[in-house]
Amino acid sequence: MSGIPHPLKDRIAVVTGASRGIGKGIALELGAAGATVYVTGRSQQRGKLPGTVAETAAQIDELGGTGIPVVCDHGDDDATAALFEQIATEQGRLDVLVNNVYNSPAAARWLGRKFWEVPPKAWDETFQIGVRSHYVASVYAAPLLLETGGLIVNVSSPGSQRYMHNAVYGVAKTALDRLTADLAHDLADTEVTAVSIWPGIVATELLQLVPADAEGKRVVTLPGEGSFDLDEAETPRFAGRAVVALAADSNRQKRTGKAWKVADLAADYGFTDIDGRVPRHD
Repeated sequence: MSGIPHPLKDRIAVVTGASRGIGKGIALELGAAGATVYVTGRSQQRGKLPGTVAETAAQIDELGGTGIPVVCDHGDDDATAALFEQIATEQGRLDVLVNNVYNSPAAARWLGRKFWEVPPKAWDETFQIGVRSHYVASVYAAPLLLETGGLIVNVSSPGSQRYMHNAVYGVAKTALDRLTADLAHDLADTEVTAVSIWPGIVATELLQLVPADAEGKRVVTLPGEGSFDLDEAETPRFAGRAVVALAADSNRQKRTGKAWKVADLAADYGFTDIDGRVPRHD
């Protein structure tokens, strides 16, 4: 990590799906590093879970960055195109694109189900927001990123390499990591870097709702995958520190086209989670 207090001062970033969860954690860390961060998502008002694009943007301001909320449905290509037109007009540049948006509520319905129990619409929901949306954002961001030698980060998962959650989830994450590799191939003669990152179990707002058991432990059980102690989970900002480290690394192109565990990036760059730990995950 750079020792500079605000290593991303004057950098412009976009984090899709940053009202809450991992996207919010990444947006906050980019802001804490001094960046101007466009925070996108559909949440204008609090729903069952806390978090809106405006709230994330306000927290970025408090951390020393500049947060700009943009209500954007990433299933709408025109809305996505308009987002990057806005950035081009207001900033004239883009340094970091984080493709994070994902339809978590829809995906949660099918955790642990056999493929014949998962309806075809789940395929469309998962690929529309989580693969196609990342491609579309990358297409519209590319002209700006090419000018700055910027960074594309796709938030993926070890589910691209082993069974996790269900067949649709794994195929989607495999497609996303393939997208990362192929973006990097097309960008090989440029200074733009494209990577995937793999967080571990992350204590998002949804998992924070898990109550403590009789022993005071908060344990979440994923069907067919085991039980996990949430006291050992990563915070959403751990992934954010990985993105900051990559964005500040002038030699990051050596990582292009590949997927990187957040914990491994922590070991390489020397950062920790906000509580000082370095959570490990398989």
